[in-house]
Amino acid sequence: MTKLSHVNAAGEANMVDISGKAITTRSAVAQGFVVMQPATLALIRDGGHHKGDVLAAARIAGIQGAKRCADLIPLCHPLMLSKVQVQFELQPDRQRIRIAALCKLDGKTGVEMEALTAVSVAALTLFDMCKAVDPAMTIEGIQVLSKEGGKTGRWQRDIDSAETAL
Repeated sequence: MTKLSHVNAAGEANMVDISGKAITTRSAVAQGFVVMQPATLALIRDGGHHKGDVLAAARIAGIQGAKRCADLIPLCHPLMLSKVQVQFELQPDRQRIRIAALCKLDGKTGVEMEALTAVSVAALTLFDMCKAVDPAMTIEGIQVLSKEGGKTGRWQRDIDSAETAL
């Protein structure tokens, strides 16, 4: 098993030194789902929510979340993101909204945490805006789908291709 990179020889928390790493183009895609009642999904789809455009607010929140990742996750490097994209797919047959986020930069460390944070904050925003009409919603399946760049190159999760498109 590989040793944990955020723990030093004394077992103390440690921010990884990336100063010697090469700058490469790096990207990551993550996804998650907010499961809800059909009426809640219809309310969002039809723009009938009294709080306004739920998806627009969640998109902005997700982008902002990615940009603030280092403020939220201890030992996470602050990154100069070059792209953050948050998209939604309404899936009424599964009573859910799929959230997908892409983060990209030219840098020395990966952007998986930023993509995961974008999805998480977008999901939390959807939940917050709709909890009064559907308090039983659930947030599920937040995961990295793919990443590229750095010395390890490309990695992709082995799941249904319909769930991986951004």
